[in-house]
Amino acid sequence: MQITAIETILLKIPYDNGGPPWNMSGTPWSTLDILMVKVETDAGVTGWGEAFGHAVNEGTKATLDTLIAPLCIGRDPTAIGPLMRELRQRLHIFGWNGSVLYGISGIDIALWDIAGKLAGLPLHRLLGGAARHTLDAYASLMRYTDPDLVAKNAACAVERGYRAIKLHEIDVPQVKAARAAIGAAIPLMVDTNCPWSVGEALEMVRRFAPYDLHWLEEPVFPPDDHAGLASVRAAGTRIAAGENVSSLGEFKKLFDAGAVDFAQPSVTKIGGVSEMMKVIALAEAYGVTLVPHCAYFGDARSPGALRAALHGSRSQPLRAMDRGEGRQGGGAAGTWSRLRSRSGGHREIPQPRYDRHALIPGGRDEDHRTAHCRGADPAGDADPHLDPPYHRRRLPPRLPRD
Repeated sequence: MQITAIETILLKIPYDNGGPPWNMSGTPWSTLDILMVKVETDAGVTGWGEAFGHAVNEGTKATLDTLIAPLCIGRDPTAIGPLMRELRQRLHIFGWNGSVLYGISGIDIALWDIAGKLAGLPLHRLLGGAARHTLDAYASLMRYTDPDLVAKNAACAVERGYRAIKLHEIDVPQVKAARAAIGAAIPLMVDTNCPWSVGEALEMVRRFAPYDLHWLEEPVFPPDDHAGLASVRAAGTRIAAGENVSSLGEFKKLFDAGAVDFAQPSVTKIGGVSEMMKVIALAEAYGVTLVPHCAYFGDARSPGALRAALHGSRSQPLRAMDRGEGRQGGGAAGTWSRLRSRSGGHREIPQPRYDRHALIPGGRDEDHRTAHCRGADPAGDADPHLDPPYHRRRLPPRLPRD
């Protein structure tokens, strides 16, 4: 079996995040930008992956099309480990992080998709079987700056069924407003995206103390200042980090420094499923809780990185938390806006059936925009706000059929 073609597909899905668009990268975000990776083989089996991401998609696409894909054509898609090692080694001169690694991640996820289709098994079965059937989930809100909008969207997320809320704010009034809106019993996290020096971060830990944060995420710049992060953690707050870590070795340095309570590997940035599983095993060995960074396309049944992260987490005994990106307001075309569960803040992971041609599990004849788990709701009392397996849901744009 050989890889015969690799296609990269850019998607832009409009969404309403419940406030003004967040201008994080020079251009306000009014769409969810996704880079899908399609890997075709001479056996007629196609795999789908996803590469990071968002505003850097154009760069990652160019890197995949011109640098990574040509090295993969003609290779055995089932020899995932050797091919991934070769790609990282041959291309390391062009960057040990960034678009090269993001592109490799997308290829790796697609090859694991092929492996699952060849075996007729969901990914978590290939990775050792399910250690759990649900994962804790939280709503991760955009940065609004306006305390009233923060309070409104945090309260809306709790109303939708989330039992933990994460903000992307960097000042006290917004955090105070969120805590008042959700009450004392709901865990509240704050992701700051590396804004402060160590000294500034220590001061913010003191100022945030009255609001009982479950964790403070990436408070220090640069993100690889492990000693600085450990200093902030030593001040008495739980620390989460890892979405910007690019290798297993860097995660080991993070753990050796005693810098984190929660590790957040990103499957589209770390090297795909292959490297993600190594990080999960390392976190277990160090006793660090795993929290996959999963701000990606789809759900546990659709193609892309969220499915890969969910199934990878499901195979592990760690108490993992799925990052459900809760974009409130009008919602992100369904995918990012609705994550709710009858079990109170958990996400169920269905066991779909696969065939060799199914983009969405279930067969070539099934609508590729529809995810549906047959028989999951025998009572017929489907809630239209719930993710599969409880209802039929339209996924955003139609992707090309195999």
